Amino acid sequence: MMSPKQISDDRGSPHFRHTPFQIIHLIGNFFRIWSVYSMYRYLNQTGAPVVLFLFCCLVPSSIIFLILQKPWKGRALSNQQIVPSLINGLITALYFILWGKGLKSCGPLRAILSEYSGAVLGVLSGVLYGRRGHVWKKVGGLIAMLVALFFLSQGWATSSLSPFSTKDSTGIKEEEVQTEQALGMMGMMVPVFAGILSALRRVIARRVSLKNQQKKRLHAITITSATCFLFPLAMWDLIIGSSSGKTSELPFSAWAFLSTIVFGIIVIFYVDNIAEERLHMVFSSPRHLMVAGVCIIVMELAYEMDFSLPGFIVCCLVLGFGIFEATSLERSKKDSSLKSEDPSNGILGNDFDTSPILPI
Repeated sequence: MMSPKQISDDRGSPHFRHTPFQIIHLIGNFFRIWSVYSMYRYLNQTGAPVVLFLFCCLVPSSIIFLILQKPWKGRALSNQQIVPSLINGLITALYFILWGKGLKSCGPLRAILSEYSGAVLGVLSGVLYGRRGHVWKKVGGLIAMLVALFFLSQGWATSSLSPFSTKDSTGIKEEEVQTEQALGMMGMMVPVFAGILSALRRVIARRVSLKNQQKKRLHAITITSATCFLFPLAMWDLIIGSSSGKTSELPFSAWAFLSTIVFGIIVIFYVDNIAEERLHMVFSSPRHLMVAGVCIIVMELAYEMDFSLPGFIVCCLVLGFGIFEATSLERSKKDSSLKSEDPSNGILGNDFDTSPILPI
């Protein structure tokens, strides 16, 4: 029988305290990935313009962020914070455009995993600030990431092209095989660049925000700025599409729009923020990839996608190893000072403050 002292010690253990945050992180990422699959199906079935759809989702998201954070209230923000946040809005807008285009062309599985390609900035930090031994480790991690992306581009995560699948692809499947083979590594470049831009905007947000409350206020400015940058492009799609006779209408789908706004943009920001503050888990980390991988498996099976579980696991393992090596820091420094370095983030860590990166 446990004594009251033992019970209090168990409740005070880090694992017990972090369990609710781990559950929140898992549920939040599950709904975010669910919104990605619903967005992919909506875009494919309706043929709606990607930029116009994202703009219609960012408008209410920016309004909600402004209402929640009220960046005009409280301590005044300096120009050294506002100007980089506005520039970060441009990077965020480019990220959304490339990511949406990549989602439509490559599918949700490849688009989600390509977001982790932002870990290449960890290689850059190793080249600029790391020691020679760590540089080679980061280069090895970069090679492993490229190998994983190559496997994904060749369709290893699909049952029709995976070398681990014994399923015979005939009839309609032959067209799917041709489509997958035509993708190639060049077809993966769009979501890969989107992943790099996503990591870059997190680095900038981390650089300009010293406190958690300031970080949230600046994020509202960034999303609003991204919405303004997307406005002319969305109107261009609308005008050009209507004049050329192409599909320019945006059919309404409650779940596609609401899930993207609520879970894909708003909730996931706060969920990842909690994970970084409480769990020291940043986006470009193997632990985050593991959570996303479990959610992807559930969604692939639920949506009855062309999915190969063994091939997907191999791609995730190689990608996770590459991320771990590419974002690795000096172990002695991490063990001696957790406050000065985030244990799972190697992106330009020596040059920035300890506030976590801002993912969306």
